[in-house]
Amino acid sequence: MYTVTVTRDFVAQHWLTVPDPGPEGDLHSHHLTVEVQLEGRQLGEYGYLVDIDDLKTVVDGLVDRYRDATFNDLPEFEGHNPSVERFSRLFAERVAGEIETNRLDAVEVTTWEEDAAAASYATTV
Repeated sequence: MYTVTVTRDFVAQHWLTVPDPGPEGDLHSHHLTVEVQLEGRQLGEYGYLVDIDDLKTVVDGLVDRYRDATFNDLPEFEGHNPSVERFSRLFAERVAGEIETNRLDAVEVTTWEEDAAAASYATTV
């Protein structure tokens, strides 16, 4: 299985909407690192799983959407607790929808919070 990985760092804000969230229930910022990994069994004509510049463009566009944003204010989080798990899923699904290749088997996104904890979501393509 081949993999291609791109990482990006940014800061975003949220507050948790679960019962008794403690200090996480107040608006606060996190330094996030998003790691996007694509997997597939076959390489294309030029020996790529995907063109890494195309992947960087997709990831950069998504990071631009979320950089300095408050997750709670975005429509994709409406009615949901804006957890790092939900963010990873949204990011993975959007990457899977924007990468144009038929060679992918899976997209996995791991989002690190302050380098201390991470949550991942993987989807098959």
